[in-house]
Amino acid sequence: ALSEVLAAEAVSCLNRAMAALRDIWEEIGIPEEQRLERTEVVKKHIKNLLDMMVAEEESLKERLLKSIAMCRKELDILCRELQLDPFEAEEESTILQMEKNLRTRVEVLLKQKKDRKQELKTLQEQDQDLCDILCTAPFCIDSDAVPSLEDLDRYRRHLASLTSEKEQRRERFVSSKRQIILLMEELDHTPDTSFERDVVCEDEEAFCLSTDNIAALQNLLQQLEAQRSLNEAVCTELRSRIIALWERLQVPAEEREASAVH
Repeated sequence: ALSEVLAAEAVSCLNRAMAALRDIWEEIGIPEEQRLERTEVVKKHIKNLLDMMVAEEESLKERLLKSIAMCRKELDILCRELQLDPFEAEEESTILQMEKNLRTRVEVLLKQKKDRKQELKTLQEQDQDLCDILCTAPFCIDSDAVPSLEDLDRYRRHLASLTSEKEQRRERFVSSKRQIILLMEELDHTPDTSFERDVVCEDEEAFCLSTDNIAALQNLLQQLEAQRSLNEAVCTELRSRIIALWERLQVPAEEREASAVH
C-alpha cells in the first residue's frame, strides 16, 4: 500500500539523518553521554511534530463530523419547511464525501426556500394590486411559512382568475362609460354626483371595479336610457299633437316642412 511505502521512506530518511548526526558528533568529538541526550532531543522533536500533525488531522475529522451533524439538523428543518421527505445520506460513503453531499443538499434546499418565499412575495404584491382594483379580500395564505408548490400553484390560478375577472369588469366599465357619456350629451345632463364624475373622468385606471360600482354603473346607464325613452315618448306625443293642430288649422305643406327640421 502507498501508506506503507511512505512510512518506509520516512523511516529511511530518519535513519539517514541519525547516521549523519552520529558522524558529525563523532567528528566533533562529542561524548557518548551528550550524544544520547541529543538523540533524545531529536526523538522529542520528531514526536512533537508527529503529535501535532495527528492532532491537526483529528481536528479536521472533528470539524467534518460537526459539519455533518449541523447539516443533518438544518436538512431536517428545511425538509419540514419545504414539505419534502427526509434526506437520506449514503451511509457507506466516507466522512469527507458525506459532508460534501449534505452541504450541497443544504445549499440546494436553501435556494428552493428563498425562491419560494420570493415568489410568494411577488404573488402577494400582484394580489394586493388586484384587491385594490376589485375591492376583494386577499388570498388566504401564511406569509411567514414557506409555501408548498401546491400552495403557489393554487395562488397563481387564483390570480389568473382575478385578472380575468378584472379584464371582464374593465370591458363592461369602458363600454358602459362610452354609452353613458353619449346619453349625457344627448340628454344635456351634467354629472352632478361624485359617482357620475368618477365614471366620466379621464383616468379610467383609477375607477374601482368593485361589484357595487359595476352594479351602480349599470343602474346609472338604465336610468339614463329610461330618461331618453321618456323624452322620446314625450317628443312623439308632442309631434302627434302638432300634426293634429296642423290638420285642424289647415297649415300649408311649406310651413310644415320649414318647422319639421326641428
